[in-house]
Amino acid sequence: MTPGTVQQLTIVVLLILPGTSYLFAGERLLGIREAEQEAANCLLRALGMGILLDAAYLIGAGPQLVRLLRGRGRTPLSGVAEHPRAVGLFVLVLVVAVPTSLAWAQAHWIRRRRAALHDHTPTAWDALFQDRGACFVRVRLKNGGWVGGWYGARSRASAYPREGDLFLESQYRMGPDGSFGARLPSTGGLYLRAADVDLVEIYEPRRPPQGDTDDSA
Repeated sequence: MTPGTVQQLTIVVLLILPGTSYLFAGERLLGIREAEQEAANCLLRALGMGILLDAAYLIGAGPQLVRLLRGRGRTPLSGVAEHPRAVGLFVLVLVVAVPTSLAWAQAHWIRRRRAALHDHTPTAWDALFQDRGACFVRVRLKNGGWVGGWYGARSRASAYPREGDLFLESQYRMGPDGSFGARLPSTGGLYLRAADVDLVEIYEPRRPPQGDTDDSA
C-alpha cells in the first residue's frame, strides 16, 4: 500500500531507515551474508530492526519525541517547522548514529568470538583485484589450458554483484606447464570469465616466470 500523505510517508521512512542504517553498517563491518543478497530479505530485516529500534526509542523517550514533532501546532509534524535543527539532530542520532553504533558493537562482539576474521569485501574475486597495481596474471582454465597476460592501467576486473570477469590489456604466450613466454605481437588484450577459470596466480611486475620483464613493448 503506497503512503498517501506526508505523515504516512514519514512513518514508513522512520520504520525502515533505522534498520537500513543498521544493516548497511553491519554489511561494511562483517561482510554480506547470503540471506541478505535478496532484496526481499533485506527489506524484511530492515523493517524488523527498524520496528525494534523505534519501539526502544518510544519506550525510552516517547513523550519528548512526540512533543518535539508536534510542537505547538495542531498537525502531527508542526515541530519540524518550529525546530528544524533540533529535529534534524534527533534524526541523525536515532536513524544513523544509534543503529550504526549498535552494528559496530555487534560486529566487535562477533569478531572477538570468531576463530578467523571475515573481511568485508563481498567476494574473494573482489579482494584479489581490489586496489591491485600492475602485475602479471597467470590463469589455468577448467579445460586444463594456460593463459596469461599483463594487468595494467587499461585492464579491468568486475566487482560484486556482477559476475566475475577479467580483461588483461595484453596477452603472453604460455607453455604447456604454465610458464610465461614472449608477449604476443599486436595483442589487443585477453578477456576471461571467472566461470571458466580454475586457478588465478598474481606475479609482481619484476619478471614473469620464464617470460619478459616489461609490458611496454
